[in-house]
Amino acid sequence: MTSPERLALEMGLEIPDFDLMGYYGADYGTMKPFHRVGSLLFLSGHVAQIGAEITHKGRLGQDLTTDQGYLAARQTGLNVLGGIRQAVGSLDRVKGIVRSLNFVVCTPDYEEVHKVSSGLSDLFVEVFGPERGLGGRATIGVIALAGGVCFETWVTVEVD
Repeated sequence: MTSPERLALEMGLEIPDFDLMGYYGADYGTMKPFHRVGSLLFLSGHVAQIGAEITHKGRLGQDLTTDQGYLAARQTGLNVLGGIRQAVGSLDRVKGIVRSLNFVVCTPDYEEVHKVSSGLSDLFVEVFGPERGLGGRATIGVIALAGGVCFETWVTVEVD
């Protein structure tokens, strides 16, 4: 089994260090970055943000293309990887992605929310492989998210 940490390094992924910079979710309200129950790790919401900067603002089907939404979801995935590291110390401790619940800000007639979420899922498969990286997934189109972000995810991970 290939090490997810080694793969992330070889891929040149820029995964945030939330122990160093602090979890940005505190800017969005009272919460903690994660909660662990046994082998399940529940991460708080993650968005497409680098430091304090939101990378993709707007509405899919109006301000942003599906490709831009995909990139927003991928950036969000990098933040999720940082959240996993913060919680358990290493991506190598991931036994599997259990599920992601994704929210996409979009126009009422936008029907490609599933393609946007693939930016997140594809990254997980690249880092963890299909056996550990594919989990259950649901994506919901919404009218707005905090701070103008276009994508947010809520991920549950099984860890050792």
